[in-house]
Amino acid sequence: IIDGQVSVNHLRPVQLEDLLRREPVRVNLEEITGYLHQHTVLVTGAGGSIGAEMCRQAAAAKPEKLILLDHSENNIHRIWLELKDKFPCVPLALEIADVRDRARMENLFEKHRPETVFHAAAHKHVPLMELQPYEAVRTNVFGTRNVAQAAGRCGTKVFVMISTDKAVNPSSVMGATKRLAELVIEQENRAENTIFTAVRFGNVLGSNGSVVPVFKRQISNGGPVTVTHPEMKRYFMTIPEAVQLVIQAGAMAWGGEVFVLDMGEPVKIVDLARDMIRLSGLEPDKDIQIEFTGIRPGEKLFEELLTAEEGSTATEHKRIFTARPALVEVTALEEELLNLSRKGLHCTAEDIFSALGTIIPRFRSYRRVDVG
Repeated sequence: IIDGQVSVNHLRPVQLEDLLRREPVRVNLEEITGYLHQHTVLVTGAGGSIGAEMCRQAAAAKPEKLILLDHSENNIHRIWLELKDKFPCVPLALEIADVRDRARMENLFEKHRPETVFHAAAHKHVPLMELQPYEAVRTNVFGTRNVAQAAGRCGTKVFVMISTDKAVNPSSVMGATKRLAELVIEQENRAENTIFTAVRFGNVLGSNGSVVPVFKRQISNGGPVTVTHPEMKRYFMTIPEAVQLVIQAGAMAWGGEVFVLDMGEPVKIVDLARDMIRLSGLEPDKDIQIEFTGIRPGEKLFEELLTAEEGSTATEHKRIFTARPALVEVTALEEELLNLSRKGLHCTAEDIFSALGTIIPRFRSYRRVDVG
């Protein structure tokens, strides 16, 4: 590139489906979106990569009204313009709001009274949340509870929270807070008539937090492509197939369960990097070098989809399973959430893991690496 022999224009566009190393999941959306048709649907985190695709697929089901909720005005403006063009007959409502604002959530749900809620708003970047544990708690735990409780009070029928495989035996602050969020959803399902459920899946190719945009930028710059560890593995899905399965899970939910999406075999990150380099028309270790930078704080070499205690049960869809949620004491959960709330800005990673260990006695905390 420096010598002028190669430019970004010479790089071939990479199709994300080519990186999966399996056939993409296909579902018949017309069969599973009946509970969205002519109903009021709300999507939190609507401006994010997952939330935006959720809005696209929900809009295709022709809801009575689609509510886009996000705290980022730029992101929500972008998806709003797109939906107006593609689905001019679908009434849209925009709400610039933060899920951490309990009073705002109560007011917003009273105003719109959504029948179905897809809760995609979350902090997702593992290294950043290691540095900002209080922000992870505020958004992933208390933000989830604010939205869930508002949904229960206004009579929402189905509430689907998007979780992550990093919530299983978590070694990161992000994963631990998402596990706590799953427990909050389970608690709310006991208390309200709303069907509360969570859907757990792994890394989503092309999402804002994915390695794919990073690798694309590094390849276009001539390398090196940086990988944390040669044995690092992850489960992968594309954004559309992940969202289709979330919608499918919402149609099958009875309440209180955690749906686990089958994403095939995990893929080594270094193999993904090599595939991207080749698909771009270049040769790894010749045109583009690969460098190993070391595991970052909170990361594991391999992610799991289930704990040993949860097990799994097949559903009518061959790519979706349900996990048996761990039974927890409501009192213990409330006490630990109150303790985290009281600590406020002084909340540490150790506080979060301690709270999770108290709520789930069999929880095993992995050896953590201190930041800084």
